[in-house]
Amino acid sequence: MVFGSKEAGSSNYGFNNLLPREDTPLLSKSTTLSSQPKTFANVFIAIVGAGVLGLPYTFRKTGWAMGLLMLFCVAFLTYHCMMLLVHTRRKLESLNGFSKVNSFGDLGFVVCGPIGRAAVDAMIILSQAGFCVSYLIFISQTTANVLNQPGSHILGFSPKALYVWVCFPFQLGLNSIPTLTHLAPLSIFADIVDLGAMGVVMVEDVNLFLKRIPTLQTFGGLSVFFYGVGVAVYAFEGIGMVLPLEFETRDKAKFGRIMVFSMLFITLMYGSFGVLGYMAFGDETRDIITTNLGGGIVSYLVQVGLCINLFFTFPLMMNPVYEVMERRFCGSRYSLWMRWGMVLVVTLVALFVPNFADFLSLVGSSVCVVLGFVLPALFHILVFKDEMSKTRMAVDGAVVVLGIVLCVSGTWSSLMAIFAPTA
Repeated sequence: MVFGSKEAGSSNYGFNNLLPREDTPLLSKSTTLSSQPKTFANVFIAIVGAGVLGLPYTFRKTGWAMGLLMLFCVAFLTYHCMMLLVHTRRKLESLNGFSKVNSFGDLGFVVCGPIGRAAVDAMIILSQAGFCVSYLIFISQTTANVLNQPGSHILGFSPKALYVWVCFPFQLGLNSIPTLTHLAPLSIFADIVDLGAMGVVMVEDVNLFLKRIPTLQTFGGLSVFFYGVGVAVYAFEGIGMVLPLEFETRDKAKFGRIMVFSMLFITLMYGSFGVLGYMAFGDETRDIITTNLGGGIVSYLVQVGLCINLFFTFPLMMNPVYEVMERRFCGSRYSLWMRWGMVLVVTLVALFVPNFADFLSLVGSSVCVVLGFVLPALFHILVFKDEMSKTRMAVDGAVVVLGIVLCVSGTWSSLMAIFAPTA
């Protein structure tokens, strides 16, 4: 979720054309609008990421049937809450004075004032930093697997710790770049590599499954339900980009239809990838499915390619964190020390997280649930409360309550998995 330059506007909360402030929109107005195919591609890029690589392991824990059920339910709820944000923004823009609601943070500010923006900002910082932690975990574990060093120690460091620290100075340099315009095309490269990796893994899965049919679990029980929901929510995280994407769509009346098709396509792709990965390796499915691949050249190229694209995606994903931190604490001025400090914090967290999929579940259950479910439904209630039916109010209220329950239960389940993995 990479935010662009700031552009001031006018609203009842006092948007101005001078210095960036608490009420300054995070996104500038686009000069070109997107066609339907381009909007679909943008939605795909905004949602699909490294989280998909943890789905086969999640299906191993939840069972393939429960995993598919959770995946489709989370996809539907994610789509519903994305459209709640769109409808809320459209309602506000139909009123005089709210013409610059271009991002999630802007919407939070207009609906709830500084508290609303602070809530969105906090969730964005935690979610984006969480994504980058998972990137470092993936890079370190995959590198150790490629070099056949999963358990050995080098210079007193475990392979994971060593490769995390090897990344650190290079990430300091990449994250020092004030503008990431030249790195932006790498986000497209990242998705191409992800798709290629998924294709290779799925072909390998089918071949292995045809050679041997492992015993598969259908339902894993309630104890792993919330864990699976957390990973699924993480995999579909992209709600921070829905307002910018709708804002830049040429035919806004068809945006909902594009979202339906996009979410259905992504869900079917996720489900196929998760089921095939679990079917191929059964109880031997690892938290990063690519580490299950053999030692052939194609396998190594896929793993190395994924590491490279996540390495360069890291500064892109951290950019919203810097956007918020520099706006709040540095007067919207570039701060090298703040950026380096955030990279250090992310690196230290990555060192202490033992499992890739467990951390996906933690981020998805805690931050992403609040950002993706609770806040959109809450903002929708606050804006439409005077004209909503009791049924509509009950539905939005149920989403808020469900989000809170998933957040508390899923976070606890994920923490238990991280700190007591053998339990």
